Amino acid sequence: MTTPEPDPSNKPRHPTHSERRDIEKNQGLSAVSVYGIIHRSGTDELSRPLMSLWWSGVAAGMGISTSVLAEGILHGIYEDHPYRAAIENLGYTVGFILVILGRLQLFTENTLSAILPLLTHRKLHTLWVTARLWSVILLANFAGTFLSMALGVWAGTLKPETLDSMLAISRHFGELSFSEALRYGIPSGFYIAAIVWMMPAAGSAGILVIFLFTYLIAIAEFTHVIAGSAELFLLLMSGEIGVAHALSVGSGALLGNILGGTGLFALMAYGQVAGEIKH
Repeated sequence: MTTPEPDPSNKPRHPTHSERRDIEKNQGLSAVSVYGIIHRSGTDELSRPLMSLWWSGVAAGMGISTSVLAEGILHGIYEDHPYRAAIENLGYTVGFILVILGRLQLFTENTLSAILPLLTHRKLHTLWVTARLWSVILLANFAGTFLSMALGVWAGTLKPETLDSMLAISRHFGELSFSEALRYGIPSGFYIAAIVWMMPAAGSAGILVIFLFTYLIAIAEFTHVIAGSAELFLLLMSGEIGVAHALSVGSGALLGNILGGTGLFALMAYGQVAGEIKH
């Protein structure tokens, strides 16, 4: 009995060059690839000169203040609209789009990108440069939001009615207690870190990713320490709150953002690839 010869038509064939290109294009980035991209970005930031970090951080603080400005403008325009809250919170996304796409140094982004090199290389030197980066960026962001609000209140760069609207949308943050600011800051820190994680794979949809998650932060009234600092500075300059209360609310939001961005998201991001990367 003779064995039938295999049918040549059933033999597997190798993908063509164009087919391999299509496969690679649509495969997407793996978790390890995303981790590597953000790790590399964090490593680059840790090695940048302090003055470069400082001025980038100041620019980010001024840029994020645009969120308060845009919210205030929409608050005034849609004063009697039944969906004013939903509409005015669209303005909150503006500053984040400006800062993140502009590659400016925002503290809450660094709760993920700067911490990944530390998780990978657990050395005193890495801890030191991470702490240095966090300190410089945080202070620079505060300097930027302070300068932006000072220009509006004291230098008259904003119309009185615009300032009134900005004050109106800032009061909800200024009325929080330390514990409330902390609790509401945890989801905010988590979502900002999630944006950083998604951006390498988002491509041209990056602006939509930023928009959706920062709008969620706004509509849910979560607290973001840098955008919130612009609101606190505005309330301070207008005499509506005292320094002690501003420090209490701001420190609560700061701690919450760190817990959400580093304590939750960064550790989970590292955990899912820890067994696949080499230290």
